[in-house]
Amino acid sequence: MPFPRRAEARDRVAPCLPPSLGRRALPFLGCLVAVAGGPAAAQGAAPAPAALDPIVVTASRQSQPIAEVLADLTVIGRDEIARAGVQSLVELLQRQPGVEMVQNGGPGAVSGVFLRGANRGQTLVLIDGVRVSSSSAGSTTLEAIPLDQIERIEVLRGPASSLYGADAIGGVIQVFTRRGGGAVSGNASAGYGTFATWDVKAGVGGSAGPVTFAVQAAAKESRGFNAIANPASFLYNPDPDGYTNQSVSANVGVTLAPDQEARAQFFRSRLDNQFDGGPGFDDRTITVAETWQASTRNRLASFWVSQLTAAQGVDDSRTQTGYGDYPFRTTQRQYTWQNEFALPRGALTAGFERREENVATDAGFLTTSRNTDSVFGIYQLRVDAQAVQANLRHDESRQYGSQTTGALAYSYRPAPPWRLTAGVSTGFKAPSFNDLYYPDFSNPNLVPETSRNVEGGVYWQGSVGGAGVEARAIAYRNQVRELIVFQCDADYNCAPQNVDRATLDGATLGVDLRDEGGATLSASLDLQSPQDDRTGNLLPRRARRHGALTLGYPLGPARVGVEVVASSLRYDDAENRVKMAGYAIVNLSAEWTLGTGVTLFARANNVLDRNYELAAGYATGGATVLAGVRAQFR
Repeated sequence: MPFPRRAEARDRVAPCLPPSLGRRALPFLGCLVAVAGGPAAAQGAAPAPAALDPIVVTASRQSQPIAEVLADLTVIGRDEIARAGVQSLVELLQRQPGVEMVQNGGPGAVSGVFLRGANRGQTLVLIDGVRVSSSSAGSTTLEAIPLDQIERIEVLRGPASSLYGADAIGGVIQVFTRRGGGAVSGNASAGYGTFATWDVKAGVGGSAGPVTFAVQAAAKESRGFNAIANPASFLYNPDPDGYTNQSVSANVGVTLAPDQEARAQFFRSRLDNQFDGGPGFDDRTITVAETWQASTRNRLASFWVSQLTAAQGVDDSRTQTGYGDYPFRTTQRQYTWQNEFALPRGALTAGFERREENVATDAGFLTTSRNTDSVFGIYQLRVDAQAVQANLRHDESRQYGSQTTGALAYSYRPAPPWRLTAGVSTGFKAPSFNDLYYPDFSNPNLVPETSRNVEGGVYWQGSVGGAGVEARAIAYRNQVRELIVFQCDADYNCAPQNVDRATLDGATLGVDLRDEGGATLSASLDLQSPQDDRTGNLLPRRARRHGALTLGYPLGPARVGVEVVASSLRYDDAENRVKMAGYAIVNLSAEWTLGTGVTLFARANNVLDRNYELAAGYATGGATVLAGVRAQFR
């Protein structure tokens, strides 16, 4: 009996070794270096006018201005999400530094991201702090998290197990759904495009006395295109592979007294996606991603804030093929007690966390549950131009034993425009239930994959020619051990083994500009060489060079945008025999504000109609267009 599609979709990886950083960078490297080099020639430039720093939580588990974050972190806000005009979360993430994507067809198809070259299952994904991964497959169904429900996204690059435990070897992607506040307002949007794709959403949020609230609902459908265009493939089916998605989120908070708050949150998304699994059957996967949580946050003393949280995340997947149905439902319950202490010198965050995983399936697993108890501490200190953050966490599992992880980060500002950072960190990924218990294809003796990372960064923030500029360069080396690889012996007995090692080496260059008139430019370039230590081969579906360039320009009430996303050669297999050529695609966007809270928008993807692959043998749809209208009501 074949593996179910969710099991097939995961990538068995081994991470990377230093690249040849030189001669054949992406075409826009010259522009990026010239812009990033501008500040160096203007060291006396005054800092750009102060802007309100976004408040983030992922890098330290508590709220802090992004300017104080010592890690490599990016925030994608609601306005950027709306203007991007993309149809999926992975498509939006592909524009971010350090991120590559894989997608087996259109926007609803099985997809994932490689963060700093790590395996798609080695990046932890959270929704409002809640895990929604599949414990059986060992990864998160990003395709089932719709952009319509998202307030902002925080992308933390580098191992973060010392903050969040298992699976954060490449980093953490945390999605925040919408929250209410301020005057009551509503929003609505509708769009239509290529492949009979339509998308509608509406919501309301605000505050009334001590209560804040937000409710958002959305629906989307696309006829899609034939994901596998090659008739010679044994998976070929000439029908179009479309999808439908319905989602809802709700969030309510109540201020009970000064510094005393209770909050509840709910999110649910149902994705029905067709895929090619062979001729003569309408293969599809129906996935439900769901979270809920209730929390209370209280100031117990002038120096002590305590938060209690109970939460649950669900990944419920049913794959229907011509061979049969394959149901896999993961339920993860999380209980957290987190405390924040203001010390005479610095601040300490400490807490306890319990996670209870349960897998419901008819696959015949010998074990269907595991519990993990964790304690953690995060210390932060700032003295003049210097800052330090130290993390320590211990996870104890009855299934895979104990893991202790840590991190130490340091920052120094030698002059107002400059900031230098350095850090070391460790991470681990727990074996999935498929790895451990899938009948005839598993190994219950597997141990967690582990990693050790070192990195350093240089940041510059100031102004050049009246434009605010932020430039950065980060280099990292992440050594991953005990990698789980699926192997077969001479008698064709096949099972996963802890046999591989890899080193994820690379550098990320980036620059963001914003002039007084509102024009913006963002560019990033990743230079890496993700290689298997044993074979020297590139890791599957990862490139030595990839990057993105985005330009936005206001024209009165309108705004136009140009985006270039590019990648060099990749291989689809561990043996590096199946090549996927490099590509560069151009996307265009435009929006027109009518002045009454109504905005017309349009986006054209891959306007040059390039034929490229994100997974070998899978089409990407060619040139597409989506246009519509969105409105804000007060």
